[in-house]
Amino acid sequence: MSTNPFDDDNGSFFVLVNDEDQHSLWLSFVDIPAGWRVVFGESTRADCLAYVEEQWTDMRPRSLREAMAGDERLREEQMAGD
Repeated sequence: MSTNPFDDDNGSFFVLVNDEDQHSLWLSFVDIPAGWRVVFGESTRADCLAYVEEQWTDMRPRSLREAMAGDERLREEQMAGD
């Protein structure tokens, strides 16, 4: 039975982020996929997971957050006009 290398506490990792501000733990020896960039590491799995917990506080994709913020602004403008 093989083990998942992403579960290796002794492994070396990066934290990646895409254009939607979604985060991913990534093995340092694997090529970075298109559309993602390194924002933390190379470091331990524990350090990378701690970084993700601290930095990725809103799980919604950026496009959804922006759309919801636009909807809220529109509601506020409509209420101010009433």
